[in-house]
Amino acid sequence: MIFANPAGAPELACDECGCRWFDRRTDRCYECGAAVAQEAKEAFRRAVDDWQARRRGFDGKV
Repeated sequence: MIFANPAGAPELACDECGCRWFDRRTDRCYECGAAVAQEAKEAFRRAVDDWQARRRGFDGKV
């Protein structure tokens, strides 16, 4: 699950419980232990790239 934080940046949340905290070594949610799917990681990377592109359009830098 991807949502925008108050600054507009995308954040990845667990598809199972909505938690935003992940163990990066195991790619599992700290709250419920669900694995982060590869598709979710790829979608998040695209969302970050899109957000950065929009920011560059506003001020010319990141």
